[in-house]
Amino acid sequence: MFVSTIFMEEFLMLPKLSCFKAYDIRGKVPGELDENLSYAIGMAYARTIRPGAVVVGYDVRLESLGLAKSLIKGLNATGVRVIDIGLCGTEEVYFHTFDREHQGVGGGIMITASHNPKGYNGMKLVRENSIPLSGEAGLTEIHDWVVQNSTQIAKDDLKGAIDFRLTQKDDDKTRYIEHLLSYIKLDHLKPLKIVVNPGNGAAGLVVKLLEKHLPFEFIYVNEIPDGNFPNGVPNPLLPENRAATANAVREHQADMGIAWDGDFDRCFLFDERGDFIEGYYVVGLLAAAFLKKYPNEKIVHDPRLTWNTEDIVLQSGGLPIQSKTGHAFMKARMRSENAVYGGEMSAHHYFRNFAYCDSGMIPWLLIAELMVLSQKPLSTMVSERIKAYPCSGELNYTVVDAKETIKTIFEYYSPLSNKVDYTDGLSLEFDDWRFNLRSSNTEPLLRLNVESRSNVDLVAQRVDEIERMIRTIS
Repeated sequence: MFVSTIFMEEFLMLPKLSCFKAYDIRGKVPGELDENLSYAIGMAYARTIRPGAVVVGYDVRLESLGLAKSLIKGLNATGVRVIDIGLCGTEEVYFHTFDREHQGVGGGIMITASHNPKGYNGMKLVRENSIPLSGEAGLTEIHDWVVQNSTQIAKDDLKGAIDFRLTQKDDDKTRYIEHLLSYIKLDHLKPLKIVVNPGNGAAGLVVKLLEKHLPFEFIYVNEIPDGNFPNGVPNPLLPENRAATANAVREHQADMGIAWDGDFDRCFLFDERGDFIEGYYVVGLLAAAFLKKYPNEKIVHDPRLTWNTEDIVLQSGGLPIQSKTGHAFMKARMRSENAVYGGEMSAHHYFRNFAYCDSGMIPWLLIAELMVLSQKPLSTMVSERIKAYPCSGELNYTVVDAKETIKTIFEYYSPLSNKVDYTDGLSLEFDDWRFNLRSSNTEPLLRLNVESRSNVDLVAQRVDEIERMIRTIS
């Protein structure tokens, strides 16, 4: 732990700060992350990344503003300029980092815990051109600098004010909104009725600005930004958190529903019946949309569910490229392949023109345009693909020994399989079905995804079969 009461000697006894994860910083406040540590991270980021200027933003969580202020003080203490964009989504930090390179911006930090429960907070960090930091690329160096230099940082440093000679407050979203709108052609659009549920996060602030340019009628649910999360922490991946959006779609007979997580780097779609659409099928829709605009391009996808995406990309004249799951891997693969779009079934969508970063705003704009152009309801657009490649969605199982469980399942199924892939966990393919089984990096969990060719009963049968094996082993 790292709290103000153990800022000095006791901290040095710890081998690792628990809030430093593989791809970001995230932990309980103040037990694992507090303003002292935030200040130290600001100094460490400046010393190790050496940016000319840093974009800083924060989400609606109650602790986020205080953490942002202490972070800015730490950056200022090393002479680094800061552009404070205020309350925002993670993608706004990404945008301003790559959009302001000509102003000497060499990095960005977003204070957020995304969809984590109340009481958590964290940071997502990027360097120049919004290239993400991770344990393998910069985050370990920041951690080590904090550990080695913490005793030199006086607690009194935090009592000072932000240096406004070095910090510029700039929450103007004009260029960001213009960039979002550049992905669609406004003259293609026709009126649609759309339910939007920011989950009391900051997404509604952006939708309000987009609304001025769009011929859509928006119906807002849980609109007001509120870090108390009176309607629950925004995480639409949880089935229990979908009812408010689904019910509003049905009540208002809307054409589509959209819900976001806390920092709105992901969006989740509902069709005109209020039915939740698995992110897997949205990847296919967006891949087809991009290949119409950019023929013969590469599309990057994750390995959990693949057949629908590969089929659509190949039919559309593109080249599907498989990447390991996770934003750092997806972004790196997209950069190396110069892919126009990348998508994960977890509702992370990445765009070349967005510095290969993920956005929760660009996807629904593209889907809305696609609905107008196709003159089809969203349910029709996905129903054929769901029928062709039904899937289980991601299923989680608590296990005692994930590696042993995967090994046993591999030994049972591999003699019957046509293809084995270890890109991320274990993927096995057969003539008419496939599955991916991978362990969580942070919990004693196995994550299972099953899909088939046009046989929904086979999906249920194989899920039941693998579940029984997992229970027997565990």
